[in-house]
Amino acid sequence: MVAKVLVLYYSTYGHVEQLAYAVAEGAAAEGAEAVVKRVPETVPEEIARKAHFKLDQKAPIATVEELPEYDAIIFGSPTRFGSVTSQLRSFLDQTGGLWAKGALIGKVGSVFTSTATQHGGQESTLITFLPTLLHHGFVIAGLPYSFDGQTRLDEIVGGSPYGATTIAASDGSRQPSQVDLDGAKFQGAYVAKLAAKLKA
Repeated sequence: MVAKVLVLYYSTYGHVEQLAYAVAEGAAAEGAEAVVKRVPETVPEEIARKAHFKLDQKAPIATVEELPEYDAIIFGSPTRFGSVTSQLRSFLDQTGGLWAKGALIGKVGSVFTSTATQHGGQESTLITFLPTLLHHGFVIAGLPYSFDGQTRLDEIVGGSPYGATTIAASDGSRQPSQVDLDGAKFQGAYVAKLAAKLKA
């Protein structure tokens, strides 16, 4: 039975966007129908351009109403002061109607993120996202230690048991490493397998 997986993200400079497509690649490798979409930008375009936001992202904009169509949703967001961005939060704050109907209960939920620095709130961002998933009744999946890339000590890597991560550097110059992308693929595959089992 084919699981339908939505990778839903917000990305300012493109780091989370890269992780999103790696997550989708991992889900698709497990036979899932993987769809990548993003939440709307809330920053005025003039300000976003001055701040060098990546405005050429190819993923279409998601709607709240379509979320129940998926068996799993994997959310991605940069970190803002140890939590998700206001853009993703604004989108989620519009899901009250879905909550009232229990429309997302039993679906698999998962999260990934990016921070400027190694200790810039990766784990707090992922952990503080979990209550939203639990309120909606998601079955939560992280990035298990069976992905051994996150235990490496020979280079700086992202990743935690709560989800895939990457480090962007304060100026955005560091791009996701191969280990970071592999973690995202692993997470996508793991979620797809769980979603398929639940759907069956």
